Amino acid sequence: QVQLVESGGGLVQPGGSLRLSCAASGGIFSIYSMVWYRQTPGKQRELVAALTSGGSANYADSVKGRFTISRDNAKNTVYLQMNSLKPEDTAVYYCGAYYYSDYTDPDYWGQGTQVTVSS
Repeated sequence: QVQLVESGGGLVQPGGSLRLSCAASGGIFSIYSMVWYRQTPGKQRELVAALTSGGSANYADSVKGRFTISRDNAKNTVYLQMNSLKPEDTAVYYCGAYYYSDYTDPDYWGQGTQVTVSS
């Protein structure tokens, strides 16, 4: 059983930056592909970025060029660097891990961290 704990959320002004972290425990982190999703009230959870165990990254069109997903296998942690933040990036951000499934339905989820972009 893998446990995921997100951190790094908060309040930031438009144009600002935040780095989210997701620390994993309870499994062999390096074999898992990792994802970041976000969700706002009344909407479905949407994929933000995905990073395979082999290092291939994919991004939602809405965040391409602004967000970067990365991982440090030695620290069992995946990151989401968010730059040039916009009010529409406001959401609860969740990290997920998958090995047996795929990025659309991760095997494990974290509890989420709130990101609010507002002046």
